[in-house]
Amino acid sequence: MPPYSGDLTLAGKLADAADAITVARFRAQDLEVSRKPDRTPVTDADTAVEDAIRELLTAERPTDTVAGEERGGAASTPGRVWVLDPIDGTKNFLRGNPVWATLIALVDDGVPVVGMVSAPLLGRRWWASTGGGAWLRDGAGTHRLSVSGVTELADAYVSTTDLGTWVEYHSREAYLALLDACWESRAFGDFWHHCLVAEGAIDVAAEPIVNPWDVAAAQVLVTEAGGRFSDLTGAGRFDGGSALSTNGHLHDAALNLLRR
Repeated sequence: MPPYSGDLTLAGKLADAADAITVARFRAQDLEVSRKPDRTPVTDADTAVEDAIRELLTAERPTDTVAGEERGGAASTPGRVWVLDPIDGTKNFLRGNPVWATLIALVDDGVPVVGMVSAPLLGRRWWASTGGGAWLRDGAGTHRLSVSGVTELADAYVSTTDLGTWVEYHSREAYLALLDACWESRAFGDFWHHCLVAEGAIDVAAEPIVNPWDVAAAQVLVTEAGGRFSDLTGAGRFDGGSALSTNGHLHDAALNLLRR
């Protein structure tokens, strides 16, 4: 049995609690919206989900610590830390777009070892644990995931985020170089393109700016599916401020373009 199977079961319970809140509040006429200091939106659903998960973790794992987008905490500390993004894709949630998810990760001494991504309006839930593989449950059942076998960027399907973030946080030229080198490009964004790398549906996902709670779950999901995850310097960490997920074959080639 994989070493973190009990924690993965708990992560599923946390995701169930989150889904019950988010589905009920999606498109609610009385949804309360405010802005954080960085001007990103936050809803009453975001805070309610994080509070509910924290309450469950206090009961189930009282000696673990928690770091979340809305209530704070340090994601990169010694020991066991649950890293939470109650709604990844809050802007989508606000606009009635169903592409959003709750992200739950367990980080053990700085390494993500459990990842759970639940997107109830998409009817999809992804999960992984160290040594336990990566999995997806959707309308067709439960499937073990594996990244694609594409070996050349010229044949690759790439997803990135908004051009403006590349201009502000990294490099417009590097962004264009990566897109020009690949066969096809999209901008799925947020959690979804990392999950699609794990599924083998796309080959490269790159982001110039992320927070730890955005990608901790993605790191274990992609690596357990046979891929590779790093920041844009090539360091295999979720807290480096940027993110690159690939099928592994394309990682160095993508990094070489993004470092330009």
